[in-house]
Amino acid sequence: MHYIFHDRGERETLKPLTWTRPVADLRVGITTLREKWSLRSPGSSFSFHSQPYLGGRFDLAEPEGDLVRHVRGAAVATSALVAAVEALKPGQSLVDAHGEWLASCGSGDTETQVFSDPVRLIRRPFDVFSANAEAIEADFDLLTAGRRSAVISSTNTLIGDRIFVEEGAAVEASVLNSRTGAIYLAAGSEIMEGSLVRGALALGEGSQLKLGSKIYGATTIGPGSKVGGEVNNAVLWGNSNKGHDGFLGNAVLGEWCNLGADTNNSNLKNDYSEVKLWSYPSGRFEPTGLQFCGLVMGDHSKAGINCMFNTGTVVGVACNVFGAGFPRNFIPDFSWGGPQGMTEYRLDKALATAERVLARRNLPLDAGTTDILSEIFAQTAPLRGGTAIAP
Repeated sequence: MHYIFHDRGERETLKPLTWTRPVADLRVGITTLREKWSLRSPGSSFSFHSQPYLGGRFDLAEPEGDLVRHVRGAAVATSALVAAVEALKPGQSLVDAHGEWLASCGSGDTETQVFSDPVRLIRRPFDVFSANAEAIEADFDLLTAGRRSAVISSTNTLIGDRIFVEEGAAVEASVLNSRTGAIYLAAGSEIMEGSLVRGALALGEGSQLKLGSKIYGATTIGPGSKVGGEVNNAVLWGNSNKGHDGFLGNAVLGEWCNLGADTNNSNLKNDYSEVKLWSYPSGRFEPTGLQFCGLVMGDHSKAGINCMFNTGTVVGVACNVFGAGFPRNFIPDFSWGGPQGMTEYRLDKALATAERVLARRNLPLDAGTTDILSEIFAQTAPLRGGTAIAP
């Protein structure tokens, strides 16, 4: 079976997170959306129907045949959904109970099947952390089925029985409470001494929780990341750092981000009212339906020490934020500055920074990444003509 994941309208509504990746490459829970399908359909192959400029990093091939399934990239896979998609015959399509397209087999649909089970669609950035608790639990059950956890050191205090530690992971002198959610430590990850973890938590391969970290569920720390301080219901996709004290809550950080020491975000307004969040498609702040909503940050963005992000702040791709006080609630992609004002972050400077950051992980700044960042820089130029006014 070959799956082709289609971005659909979610590509626009999920920006800035989808500037740099197809929708199905978003991480929600322990795995990405694509990986959730892969785990439930062993041996299948995958590609993406997405923007041409992403072709340097992602496979955009679109083979044809009866074993090809076109799938909505924003759909969170379940075993029942995968089975329904694989059962489609040529010319058939699958929709949910509300008529939303989920999948099809071939082109020229002649028959529509209705999938009656609930389907979670990741449509806007805040859906990533809102769906994270449910996604961690489902991923945990799938990844640990038939496996046995590595032995956990007796120096720890363990509460509950939904804790799984892969071989090569390390945790010492910490408190792990899985009664509120599963805790999964991938190979090569480490929880340093004195950390307090209240599940759910997914700690990715090679990631670290620094000394004395305080983690509340449901939090995902993707591969190659370092996290310290206080974190509540946040998702860091990978290779991003929040290595020091400071609060991060109800938030999503892309790849290659860094938050300086004592950087904090607010996740609740002083009047407890509904949070509004910047929308790229509409060019304005839109209601989220949430009382708790913190920070959304695109790939390759950085914040200096003691930065403060207000409730419902969106930071675009490749931004450099610094200075005392609160910057505006929307910081356009490739912006440089802070509360005192923003200027354009020159493309050559941003690429030079990305090259130095990647080199710290012994990775090159390849042509694929350069092309992606260059295209985003060009497409977002109109946004830097003036920063938006906070709601």
